[in-house]
Amino acid sequence: MTDKIERVITTSGNFFGVACDTTDLVNEACRKHDVGPTGAAALGRALTGAALLAALLKDDQSILLKFEGNGPLKKIITEAGYNGWVRGYIANPHADVPLKDGQIDVASGIGRAGFLTVVKNIGNNKKYPGTIQLYTSEIGEDLAYYLSQSEQTPSAIALAIQLNSDGTIGAAGGFLVQSLPPADETFLSLIEKEINSLPPLSRLLLDKTPPGEILSSLFNEVPHKKIGAKELVYSCSCNRDKMSTAIYSLGKDEITSLLQTEGQAEVRCEFCRQKYIFGKKELEKLLAMDQN
Repeated sequence: MTDKIERVITTSGNFFGVACDTTDLVNEACRKHDVGPTGAAALGRALTGAALLAALLKDDQSILLKFEGNGPLKKIITEAGYNGWVRGYIANPHADVPLKDGQIDVASGIGRAGFLTVVKNIGNNKKYPGTIQLYTSEIGEDLAYYLSQSEQTPSAIALAIQLNSDGTIGAAGGFLVQSLPPADETFLSLIEKEINSLPPLSRLLLDKTPPGEILSSLFNEVPHKKIGAKELVYSCSCNRDKMSTAIYSLGKDEITSLLQTEGQAEVRCEFCRQKYIFGKKELEKLLAMDQN
């Protein structure tokens, strides 16, 4: 099954809905980063949340989310583009915490104290950052809190990650419902009723319920229309040229030290774990550039 994200809007234009299945891309991310159970649940939620928020943007725009708390997972960074690409990493993928009421305790993994930073990239090197204190550290609630506080757009966000007994991801996905001004209290109460009566999201995802059907349930009593669907894929934009620039940014002294001690430089992308090796001649070329 291909990961997918779908969008709807009410015919009145007062409410916007997005739902996605991210099972495959979360599986790929967890495999690349070799995460433990707590890391898998946290990274999966953050990747899904980034995909949902990216759907609020326009073509070629993207969003970055950084969750940084005082818990053992330390830091999670995810990025997603409106065009359907998603990537991310976790600083301490093997960190674990005790279960809470039989469930993975993502909030304790991230830590109750810390910050959520959201950076919108709207193109032409224009980036708009915003930072709030972590609200509950459950990720979904933090994103909803950010949208209500920083962008004054009340939103409901649900994220679900279901792990298999072997540690793989059985299902992953989520939905976002956003109220646009002017608010319609009648429609709001109808949508809230459907959200509250919806079966557990993890169960819907395990049953392979398409994102469009989830949205149809949420907007069951409210006239709405579909406005788009895209495939989602875990994809990284790293390449050799970008990594060469990263090495160049180290400066002359550090590059010289690498030449003298290692004879080469090895760089690994944090997002996709791809390894790039730069030999002696390439490092000497970078030094020559520095001298120019």
